[in-house]
Amino acid sequence: MNKDKSTGALLLAASIVIIVVYLLLLWYPPWASVASLFLLKLTGSVAIVAVFAVIGWIGYTLATTPPPKPIEEIEKELEKELKEIEQSENENSGMQQK
Repeated sequence: MNKDKSTGALLLAASIVIIVVYLLLLWYPPWASVASLFLLKLTGSVAIVAVFAVIGWIGYTLATTPPPKPIEEIEKELEKELKEIEQSENENSGMQQK
């Protein structure tokens, strides 16, 4: 097994174990009375933190990334480069004819 496959298998196994333990703690009557409120608070907290961390990361990225060049400016640069290429080709073909 290569490293990626073994890492994937480990993540899959860990996920299954965590899901089973979570559901047992939440629904199994002897343990549910002790752990269920804590688990629900923990689950809600992790979900809120994860969602707003992603939203904050998106906001930071939008705030710190410079805006792209306007399309008109890019078109002008491309036209200029195309003219330069055409001129160099014309000069090369003129030299070859002499």
